[in-house]
Amino acid sequence: MSGKITEVKCFTLQVPFVDRIREEMERAGIHTWSELEITRVTTDAGIIGWGETIQNYTWGRVSDHQRIVGRSPFETMWDDSLGAGLQMALFDAAGKLADVPVYRLLGTKCRDWCAISFWDHDMSPEKYEIEARTAVELGYTCMKIKTRPWFDVYETIRRISEATPEHFRIDADWNAFLNNASNAIPILRELEATFPKIKIFEDPIPRHDASGNRYMRSQIESAIAHHYGVIGPREGIEMGGVCDGWVLGGGVSQIMKQGNTADALSMPFFLQMVGAGPTTALSLHLSAVLKQAQWPTITCHELYEHHLLSERISVVGGHARVPEGPGLGVEMDNDILEKYSVDKADHNLPRRLTKVIRPSGVNIYFTNSGQKWTFFGNGNQPVDDWGCRTELIEDDGNADFDKLYTRANEAPVITHE
Repeated sequence: MSGKITEVKCFTLQVPFVDRIREEMERAGIHTWSELEITRVTTDAGIIGWGETIQNYTWGRVSDHQRIVGRSPFETMWDDSLGAGLQMALFDAAGKLADVPVYRLLGTKCRDWCAISFWDHDMSPEKYEIEARTAVELGYTCMKIKTRPWFDVYETIRRISEATPEHFRIDADWNAFLNNASNAIPILRELEATFPKIKIFEDPIPRHDASGNRYMRSQIESAIAHHYGVIGPREGIEMGGVCDGWVLGGGVSQIMKQGNTADALSMPFFLQMVGAGPTTALSLHLSAVLKQAQWPTITCHELYEHHLLSERISVVGGHARVPEGPGLGVEMDNDILEKYSVDKADHNLPRRLTKVIRPSGVNIYFTNSGQKWTFFGNGNQPVDDWGCRTELIEDDGNADFDKLYTRANEAPVITHE
């Protein structure tokens, strides 16, 4: 059995998000994550490996896949430059050729069950409450949320806390919207004192602000998580500690290298590998061999209308079992692949305005998510204005809408009503 690669095929799927969050993904501008590229690798032994790439949220798209034809999966699978879906398919094929699960190709397994978190993008407190209840029903004990200045963060965490059992945990990801330590410290103190289910604050302020992060960390009780690498691991520790753990992502070689560094420095982390069922399976194999993968892994496979697998990866007590079958240890659902296959994904949306309503009576109109990120990221409005809410305004064909949309498309429009 030589196991040489004879064919690589890539095809596009458009898998809708579940109805309950579809509009929220559109408002956030990440509805394009519904576009998945499936990579299928065939070997001369008749073995097929599968992988997926979230085309508009990935560490690497698949490009020159023909360069691996005629070579062995074992020879090429560690090359991160091949892109997410192709590398995943190669590990799947290699495991099947060797008749071992992928984790055996990565290292020594240190756990059979891996912590995994439910995850949603930003949405209203009311919808987050529904998502929290859904997470509990699906077996999760942790939830990562996006804390944004255009929603009432206090009310969001209150609703999630009241809707979930005592053992439930919350990871609040700020994406640096608190801007600086002087903003962040009183807000984080208030939230952690009021809501003990908060266990991790992710990137409250920009990661490169070493002195601000070090001081902020000394002033709060909850763990601070940073995406790996903005400040070097040893440098951060030598500065007195800028965070308590990391967020890891990227190709398999990169994750293994960073995960081993985390082990050497006793720094916990969680994997953030956004995708459907195949990506979730790969994340479990990685978590199985990386000792410090002790914080719950983040994927978004529960948000898709289908996970692409013949069986859902079940979650029990906030953990998922590491697959033991050859390769990724999961089977693709060919009927589903055919159902969602498209020649080209369509991401067009109707014209809409996003209206941010502040309790002070100030209203801010935006036409896209990027405007919000820039506007609030530059500190243009308070970040702790509890009572803030956001509405979507549909294009009703009225001249007033057209006029306001045209103005807001040039720059956010601020009014007082």
